[in-house]
This record gives sequence, C-alpha cells and structure tokens, in this order.
Amino acid sequence: MKSLENKKAIITGGGRGLGKATAIALAKEGVDIAITGRNEEVLKKTALELEDYGVKVMYSVFDVSNYEEVKKSIKHIVDTLGSVDILVNNAGIAAIGSFNDMEVSQWSEIIQTNVMGMYYVTKEVLPYLIRKNEGDIINVSSTAGLNGNANVSAYSASKFAVIGMSESLMKEVRKNNIRVNTLTPSTIESDMTIGLGMLNKGSYENVLQPGDFAELILAGLKLPRRAMLKGASLWSTNP
Repeated sequence: MKSLENKKAIITGGGRGLGKATAIALAKEGVDIAITGRNEEVLKKTALELEDYGVKVMYSVFDVSNYEEVKKSIKHIVDTLGSVDILVNNAGIAAIGSFNDMEVSQWSEIIQTNVMGMYYVTKEVLPYLIRKNEGDIINVSSTAGLNGNANVSAYSASKFAVIGMSESLMKEVRKNNIRVNTLTPSTIESDMTIGLGMLNKGSYENVLQPGDFAELILAGLKLPRRAMLKGASLWSTNP
C-alpha cells in the first residue's frame, strides 16, 4: 500500500458529507488538504477539525460553476500548498422534479455545476499534474449516471456526462502518469440526500455512510502507480 504522506489534495465540496469524510480520511494519512465550497462558515468549521490531524489545511470559498472564480482560487490554493497531487471533484447539486415541471433555470444550474464545474476545476489543476508527470483525479459521479430514473433527468444527465468526460480524460492523460477514476456511489446518507427526501426518516445504520466512500477513495490512491482504478460503484448491502 503506497504511502500518501506529504501529498497535497484539493477537495471540492469539502465542507460536509462525502467531501468532508474524504478530507478527514486523507488528513489521517498525512495529506495536506485544501477544501472548497460556497459556505465559508461550514468550510471554516471543517478546516479547524482537519487541523487536529497535524497537516496543513486551508479552505477557499468559490462557486465551481463560475470559471473566473475557479481560475483565481485554484491558483491561490496551489501557491499556498506549494503543489497539488490529488484532485477530488466532489462538488455537486441535485433536485427532484419531472422533466416538464422543473424550471429551465434549475435544469441548467445542475448541468452548469455538476458538469461545467468539474470541467473548470480539472482544467485549472491538470497543467500542474502534467508538469509533475504524476497525479490523481477522482471524479464523483453516481449510479444515476449509469441508469436514468423518473424525476431526476437533470441530475442523471449531469452524472452520465461526468462519466463520459472522465473516461475521455483518463485516456488522454495516462501517458502523463495521471490516474483518472470515476466513482459511482448509490445513495449515501448526506445533507443532500436527506434534504431531497431520498432516505426514509429514522435509522440510517444500513445506509451507506460518507466514510465508506472515503475508504474507497483511499484504496484507489494507495494502489502502486502502475495500477489504476478506472471506475467503481459503491452499493449498500441493504436492498
């Protein structure tokens, strides 16, 4: 198992849920962390928790769907950390609504955030990884990107797009010793899934937890550089 100590990671949507769990898991391995998001209060609180692991921690407040903000913020992050080795594209939004009932503006916002946001951040990070001739990009899709379902057309379309974009990028940058993997988790307990009513009220002990997802990311990152986890789906054993 390859050591991750002293690596530098950027995690979008890192203030809560899957992003926070991933940040904690990496910090425990000695990785310096930059978390990003739109809510400074949430990011600041998570950053304070991460500092307890004795690693360098910073946060940056920006909207991944705004390219100008992304360009400025990614440069600041890399300048502050000194380099970047790992990018976890986790930031995303979702909404439930029928194809005709969902407002065009909301449909567009989901695509802009989940697809263009991931593209913008990756576009700005990738040159640093290419110059180093090494790196890891983990793109968070969803099982909704493998199969469409009623009333989630925008979210599903965005996650299908993430898979296509990731696979294309993977084939471009393998020659640069950059591993790109796409993860497709099923429903995980998070603020988003609870807020959307995707989980029944009550006990969630049999539902996938953010920490389960973080363990999958760690496993992929710790593989020898000659090996790459191209993609993986994470499911609950509870039907």
